[in-house]
Amino acid sequence: MTRRPLPPRRLLAVAAALALIGAPGAEAKNSQGQHRKASMDGTVPVCPLGTFLCPPRPDNYAICRPNAMLEFYDPTLTKDSTLRNTSNTHAWAEQVDSSDQTVYHLEGRVKMERADQRMESDTADYNDDTTDYDAKGNVRYQEAGELIKADHMRGNNDASTGTADNVTYQLLQSRGNGTATQGHMLDAQHSHYTNAIYTTCDVGHHLWEFKAKDMTLNKDTGVGVARKATMRVGNVPFLYLPYFTFPIDNRRKSGFLYPTLGNSSRSGFMVSTPYYLNLAPNYDATLDPRIYSDRGFLLATEFRYLNIFPGTTGVLNLEYMPNDTGKNDLGVVDQTKGDDRYLIKWINSSHIWGPVSLGLNINRTSDRNYLRDFGNDIYQASTEILTSSAYLSAGGSWWNASFGGDIYQNVDPTLPDSIEPYKRLPRATLNLDIPLNRWFDVGAQTEAVAFSKSSWSNFSVNPVDQSVLVGPGNNALDGKRFDIYPYISADFQGSYWFVRPKVAYRYTTYQLDGDYRQFGYTQQLAAGYQSPFTSRTPSRSLPVVSLDSGLIFDRNTSLFGSNYTQTLEPRLYYLYVPYRNQNNLPLFDTSLMSFDYWQLFSPNQYSGADRQMNANNLTAALTSRLLDENGVERLSVSFGQIRYFTQQQVQLPIDNACTKAQLAINGKCSAIPVPTNFNGSDYVAQITSQLSDDWRANVSYQWNPNTHQTDVGAFELQRRIKTDGVLNFSYRFRRTPGTTDVLLEQYDASIVYPISDRWRLVGDWTYSVLDKKTVQALAGVEYDSCCVAVRLVGRHYVNNVNIYNPTTASANTAIMVELEFKGLGAFNGQTEGILRRGILGYQ
Repeated sequence: MTRRPLPPRRLLAVAAALALIGAPGAEAKNSQGQHRKASMDGTVPVCPLGTFLCPPRPDNYAICRPNAMLEFYDPTLTKDSTLRNTSNTHAWAEQVDSSDQTVYHLEGRVKMERADQRMESDTADYNDDTTDYDAKGNVRYQEAGELIKADHMRGNNDASTGTADNVTYQLLQSRGNGTATQGHMLDAQHSHYTNAIYTTCDVGHHLWEFKAKDMTLNKDTGVGVARKATMRVGNVPFLYLPYFTFPIDNRRKSGFLYPTLGNSSRSGFMVSTPYYLNLAPNYDATLDPRIYSDRGFLLATEFRYLNIFPGTTGVLNLEYMPNDTGKNDLGVVDQTKGDDRYLIKWINSSHIWGPVSLGLNINRTSDRNYLRDFGNDIYQASTEILTSSAYLSAGGSWWNASFGGDIYQNVDPTLPDSIEPYKRLPRATLNLDIPLNRWFDVGAQTEAVAFSKSSWSNFSVNPVDQSVLVGPGNNALDGKRFDIYPYISADFQGSYWFVRPKVAYRYTTYQLDGDYRQFGYTQQLAAGYQSPFTSRTPSRSLPVVSLDSGLIFDRNTSLFGSNYTQTLEPRLYYLYVPYRNQNNLPLFDTSLMSFDYWQLFSPNQYSGADRQMNANNLTAALTSRLLDENGVERLSVSFGQIRYFTQQQVQLPIDNACTKAQLAINGKCSAIPVPTNFNGSDYVAQITSQLSDDWRANVSYQWNPNTHQTDVGAFELQRRIKTDGVLNFSYRFRRTPGTTDVLLEQYDASIVYPISDRWRLVGDWTYSVLDKKTVQALAGVEYDSCCVAVRLVGRHYVNNVNIYNPTTASANTAIMVELEFKGLGAFNGQTEGILRRGILGYQ
């Protein structure tokens, strides 16, 4: 069994060792766990427009000053060090004295070369019998990975020993450079250095550097030991370490990672000092003790493993805080003072046998306030539901199956537990797609699942003192569901046309548990009347027939002096599903999906199997595209509508047509279901444009022909600024389905503006028209020098919205500073992640 190495973990002084042994340049690892490679020539990979999350921008050393030390560097010298043992040594000098017949004295522009090695000096003595050498005066040495200057070098070639005085070095691949008073090569694998300095800054212009009084390197183990080491920033001592060990190559090594400092209004000032444990080549761990000034001590751990059992890989994160000393919160249910608090995150993938594998994704917290108190940013703090799942899965060329389950946890302290979805435990699926011949396929989608939901307590918030009022509990209907969806489909197509008929049959049956008669739904036409379920084993069966067809025309055209291929693609989609009364079926995991362009061609407007819409519909759509000479789509325009020939009678009951903002004290609401437009759906238009590599625009629009109002509108514009800047603007508008009420209207603008090669401005602003307030605002500045990068970011954002009393919504203002020493890593490490997720196209 071959063990693949886990990703390396960057330690405090890893580069200090790499500098003095000539190892290849190592990659720095940023706070998000991704590798950041250095760019030596200034070229930066441009993130394509429209990319949701761009990769980190590589460290750029092209802005460094020209390095005078490179004047003797010869780029034509081979970089293959494996040729040394089979290559001859060639020597040149203005004068050679070989009167001794054993010791050769070379003088005047001396140069000795073997494979990738070259040494130049004023004078040199070489003993042909013992292979001793002694070079003096302006000694310059080049090999595949580094350059070295010294006043004096002496040693033995066969024994791989040597001593150099007054050493100055530079790594060719990682920009590392520095000095040492003296270096001793004890043998080919062991070295010792005195008064060693390392930095990635310009030679002679060290904004930061590491200086170790004593340093020993062991290439066999890949471990270095430094004593009395000090990191200096601008000639000011910044960090002192009397003794520490570190890796000298890409092998991982136990040791301290960068400390993290933080502050929040929820937990106070925080200090984190993670320690990395290199336990084995295929598994490791990180211990992260943290102190929160307002809450106490928390220990976070991460355990990574690869093939610890055959075919198994995963990450386990545990966090634990004993006896939370923080204050209890008004306006929330979970009061955590004095409680033990924890978080569990476990992602695992195991190959069991043949096509069978096991996947785990476990996420649990001790209480609903945990992510808000200890989450790193707004994205964690705004999470409402944690999902945990475990599945055995298998598959082949025409089938796949799974067996497992899903459970959920409410982690929003402002919402009742009734918002938790039903547990799906156990759940089994089997999907088939069997090709019969060139045109026909048969298949089936099958699911068997048991649903359960724990009892919950209703709660409300006292508007006077924000205390929590807990009411009597509610129970939920439990049951089991079996859904089978067999079909036969065909795909007839030519170069400019296609016809795809499909005939399916859907059968769904239930077995309800407990006293099912106490449950039911308020009917739309009789508000306030609840119709109880009448059968323990309700079922539904119906056919689903569809016919999808289209034509594709194309022609050559030109626009703004460029040649394009223009297509015209009319499409018709007919769907027939007979009506079945489904008011006696429960709603376990089904909801109404948002209407958009792709819903024009969907056989069901509901997610899940609890509802299947009836239909006698015809969708007409038209798409036109512009393709450039390389086949890249530069413009796409689509327009369509569904025409209804019969009434859509399958509707969600009132109790389930709810949004988060409409939830009442008992977790229900009185929203009216979306009425059917019996003539046609909204007109839907969609435009995507990228006529150049620097501009991109998207438009989505839905217009209601009955109300003559816009139901949905969205506009996105993205502009590339030079190579590493971007401008974004977006507008989003949405009405509550079936009403004239505006549900959402927001503007968002963000920018990364490069002032120069060293300075960039960043900003992000989100404004809610309905609330007439700023949802989030961010502004900052970035400075990038040869070996140091600094980010200063200020952020104002809403971090807690209580739907029962929206006036109590609280906001937080944070100022974050991140200092990065190129080649070592960053202190803080959070600002880049926030900017990459908050600004589309940020690198």
